[in-house]
Amino acid sequence: MGFIGLYVLNTIFMLIIAIRDVRRPEKALNWLAIGLIFPVIGFVVYRIIANPLHFRKERLTSPNNVSDPLPNSFSPASSIIAQSLSQLTVHGIRRGRVQLLTNGIETYEQLNTSLQNAQSTVEVEYYTYRDDRIGKRMTDILIERAEAGVKIRFIKDGWGSKQFPKHEINRMMNAGIECRTIFPLRYPWIPTLTYRDHCKIVVIDGIEAFTGGINVGYEYTGLKPEVGFWRDTHIRLVGEVATDLRTIFDSHWHIASPEKLKNKSAQKTKQGIRNSSKPIIPTAKVSLSGWSEEWGAEFDAGVDPVSATESHHHAYMQTLESNPSIPTEVMRQAYFICLTQATKTIDITTPYFVPESDIIMALKTAVARGVRVRLLVPRHVIPKIVGPASRTYYGELIEAGVQIYMYEKGMLHAKVMIIDEEMAGVGSANYDMRSFRLNFEVIELLYSVDVGRELTKQFDRDLLDSVPLQMEELIQRTYPQRIIEQTARLFSPLL
Repeated sequence: MGFIGLYVLNTIFMLIIAIRDVRRPEKALNWLAIGLIFPVIGFVVYRIIANPLHFRKERLTSPNNVSDPLPNSFSPASSIIAQSLSQLTVHGIRRGRVQLLTNGIETYEQLNTSLQNAQSTVEVEYYTYRDDRIGKRMTDILIERAEAGVKIRFIKDGWGSKQFPKHEINRMMNAGIECRTIFPLRYPWIPTLTYRDHCKIVVIDGIEAFTGGINVGYEYTGLKPEVGFWRDTHIRLVGEVATDLRTIFDSHWHIASPEKLKNKSAQKTKQGIRNSSKPIIPTAKVSLSGWSEEWGAEFDAGVDPVSATESHHHAYMQTLESNPSIPTEVMRQAYFICLTQATKTIDITTPYFVPESDIIMALKTAVARGVRVRLLVPRHVIPKIVGPASRTYYGELIEAGVQIYMYEKGMLHAKVMIIDEEMAGVGSANYDMRSFRLNFEVIELLYSVDVGRELTKQFDRDLLDSVPLQMEELIQRTYPQRIIEQTARLFSPLL
C-alpha cells in the first residue's frame, strides 16, 4: 500500500474516531491528535483502549435504587449529595462504624487480626498482591483459616499482580481457597493491558470490610528503602455496609477467570464450614505473633504515630462501583456532584490528577461560590508521565483561587475527598480518565462529622510535609518543559 493509500486509510480511521466520540469533543480531539502523530497505529491503540468491554455483568445500580434520606442533623448540601447519588450506589444509604487507617503498618495489623478472627467467610480482592513479607504473612493467615473451615475466595488483577507466583496460588488452592484472576495476561487478549481491576476489597464474615488505597505489598509500609515513605489511607467498615462490598466482589467474581492447579493434587475437602448467612461479629483481638515487636524500631522511625487511631466512628455510608462495561462514568459523576454541592470547604488528596474539563470547572466554580478548595498532590509521581500532564492543569486552578500543595515527604497514594468537613469519599479511584473509564473502582462515601473532622486533621498534618505551589514556579518553567507537559497531556486518555 502506497503513501496515498495509507493517508486515505488513516483519514477514514480518524473520521470513525470523530463520529464515535462526537458527544465528547475533548476526548475525540485527543485521539485525533494521537492518530495524526501515529498514523494507523493510533487507531489500533484507540480500538484497544477506547472501546468499552463487552461481557455479561449484572448492573449494580438502578434508577429505582432509593433509600431513607440522611437525618435532619446533616446539612442540606450533604442531604442533596446523598439523594443525588442514591441511583449510583449499590444499596442506598447504610449505617455502620468506620475506623480510619492512615498508614500501611496499622492497616496490615488490623486486617491480619480481623482475618485471623474470621469464622465463616472471607472475600479478598486486590489490584496488587505481592509475594513479599507482607503478602506471605497474609497468605499464610488465609491458608490457616481455610484449613480451619473458613470459606475463602480470592481475586487478583492479572496486570497488577502479574508477579504473584503460580506456586503460591497452588498452595492456596490446595488449602481449599478458591482463586480467580480478572483479565489474566493470556495471548491474544490485548485488552488485559488496558482494563484493570483497581479495587482493594476484603470482606470478613459478611459484617466487616476493608477498602481504600492500600494494596498488599511491603512498599505500602513506607519502610522499603528503594521506595521510601508511603502515605496512604484505608478504612475498616463494620456493619451492613459490608454486604455492599460483598455484592461488588460477587459481581467481579462472576467475570473473573478461575485459576487451575498446576499439578493434579486434589484440593483438600473442607468440613464444617459455617453458615455464611449468620455472620459472626469479631470481638476478640488475636495476637499477630510479634508483628509490632519485629518491626517496632522501623515502625517508630518511619510512621507518624499521631496518625494511628483505634477510634470507631458511627457513619452513614454509600458504596459506589464503576467499571468499563457500563456507559455511566460513576466515579466522575459522583465527584462532580460532590464538588458542585460543597458550600464551605473541599479538600482533595490524590496521587494522579488528570481530570476532564467538567471536574476543572466544578473546582473553579466552587471557589467562585466562596468555597475554600485545597488540592494535595505528590511532588514525585509514578509513572513519571502523569506528573507533567498534571502540571498543565495547575495554572488555571491557581488563577481561579484553588490552593495546590505539593507533598514532598515521600509517595502520596491516598485517594480522599472531604466536603464541608461533614462527608468524605475514600476508595481506590483517582482523578484521571483511567479511573473514570477504564478501571474497576470502588469508593465509600461517608457521612459523619467525626469522620470528616478526623480526615481534615490528617489533611492538615500532610500539609506540614508539603509546600504550596505558586504561580511563579509554573511561570519559570522552560520551553522544553512546557512542550513535554503538553505532550504528556495529549496522552491523557492512556493515563
